[in-house]
Amino acid sequence: MSFAAPLFLWYFLPAVLLASWILPHRARNGVLAVFSLGFYAVGGKEFVLLLLALIAVNYAAGLAIGALPIRRRKAVVVATVVADLAVLAVWKYAGFASTAVHSIAQGLGLGDTRIVSLALPIGISFFTFHHLSYVVDVYRGVRLPMRNPLTFVTYIAMFPQLVAGPIVRYHEIADQLRDSRRDRFADFAEGFPRFAWGLFKKVVIADSLAPLADAAFAAEDPSTATAWIGALAYAGQIYFDFSGYSDMAIGLGMMFGLRLPENFARPYSAISVTDFWRRWHQSLSRWFRDYLYVPLGGNRGGTFRTYRNLSIVFLVTGLWHGAAWTFVVWGAFHGVLLIIERATGLGRSDRWAGPRRAITFLLVVFGWVLFRAESLPAAGKMLQAMIMPWHGWSVAPDVAMLLSGHRVALLVLVLATVLLPATWVTGRVIDGLEETPRWARRSLKAAALVLSPYAAMVAVAGTFSPFLYFQF
Repeated sequence: MSFAAPLFLWYFLPAVLLASWILPHRARNGVLAVFSLGFYAVGGKEFVLLLLALIAVNYAAGLAIGALPIRRRKAVVVATVVADLAVLAVWKYAGFASTAVHSIAQGLGLGDTRIVSLALPIGISFFTFHHLSYVVDVYRGVRLPMRNPLTFVTYIAMFPQLVAGPIVRYHEIADQLRDSRRDRFADFAEGFPRFAWGLFKKVVIADSLAPLADAAFAAEDPSTATAWIGALAYAGQIYFDFSGYSDMAIGLGMMFGLRLPENFARPYSAISVTDFWRRWHQSLSRWFRDYLYVPLGGNRGGTFRTYRNLSIVFLVTGLWHGAAWTFVVWGAFHGVLLIIERATGLGRSDRWAGPRRAITFLLVVFGWVLFRAESLPAAGKMLQAMIMPWHGWSVAPDVAMLLSGHRVALLVLVLATVLLPATWVTGRVIDGLEETPRWARRSLKAAALVLSPYAAMVAVAGTFSPFLYFQF
C-alpha cells in the first residue's frame, strides 16, 4: 500500500488515527502493531507470514541475549544474525546468484544450470536491518530487550518506516516506544505539515518526472540530448520520490508521537561524494557505519585497511539496493570516488565549494545512470551519449512528446537544487529543527498545507507511481 494511494489517504490513515485517539494512551503500540501488519498484508500478502516468523525469532533472541550470561550471548547473536541474513540472501539474491552461475557454466561449456526465480518480499532489506540492529544493540548492552511483544512488533513493522525506511536503529527509538503518554492532537498538528510536504514532492514533482526518465532510458540509441534529459529527470525523480517518502514517514511518525531519524540534508548541495553520503539516505549510512564499517575496523589499522573497509561497505551498499550488476558497479563507483577523495584530502576540504558542488552533482548523475539502467550495456550507451556530444542533440520522439512546459520547469528545478544553501533542509525547517526565522517556518507550513489538497487530488486521479525504494 502506497502512502500516496487513495486507499491509504482516505481509509487506512483516518482509521488508524481514529483508533489511536479514542483508545487509551497505553494502547498506542498495540494499535500501531495491528494496523501495521494489516498495512503490510495488503501489499505483501502471504509474505506477512515471513515477516511474523522473523519477528518471533528475533524477539525470542533478544530475550535470550538479555537473560543469558555474557559468555553465552555471542552464540545467540551470531546464530540470529546468520538466520536473518540467510533469509535475505535466499529471497533477494538467489535469483542473481543462480543467473551468474548459469552464465559461468555456459561460458565454460558445462551446460545449463537451474535459474531460481523468487518473488521479492516488499521491504525485506529494511526490516532485516531493523532486526539486525535490535539483536546487536541488545547484545552490546546499548538498550534492554523489549519484553512486550506488541511493542517489538511496533518497532519492526511500524507502517511509516516498514517498507522504505528511514532505517531506525533500535537505540534511537527504544525509549520513545515506551513513552506513549503524549498530547495526541498536538502530535498530529506537528506531523501533518511534514507529511503533506512529502506527498507534494512525491505526486507532483517525482511522478511528473518519472515518464520522462522512463522514455529516455527506454531509447535504443539515445542521443546526447536524450541521455542528459533522462539522467537529469531520473536524478530529480529519485530525490523527490525518496525524500518525499521520508518526509511522509517522519510526519506520520510524529502524528503518533514518534520521532524517526532524518534521512536527507540537501544532498545535491554536496561539495564532494563524501559529503553527498553524509546527506543522502543518512539512516542507511549511519547503519552501515555502526554495524559494518566500525566492526570491520573503520579507519583504524592503517591506510590499506581503511580503503578495504570502505570498499566492502560500498560493495555491500550496492548489493543492498538491488540484486544486479548495475547496483554492484554503482556501489563500486561511489566507493572508488570516496577512496580517491580520502587519499587526496578532497573529502575534508571546503575550498572551491562552487565548482566542486557542480562536479559532485555530475558524478552523482553519472552514478544514477548505472543505478537506473536495466543492464550494464544499457548504462554504457547512456553514459557514452552523455560524454560524447557527437551522438547528436535531437530528442527521441517519445521523450519530445513528454517535454511539456511543466516538465521542463521541473528539470530546471532539479538543477536549481544544486544552487540552494546546503544548510537549508525544508523538512527540518517545517518541524522547527533548524535555526530559521519564525516567519520562514510558518510560511513553509502554510505552503505545505495549501499544496496538500492539490497533491491529494493528483493522488486520487491515479497518476502516481509506486515509491522507487519499495523494490529494495
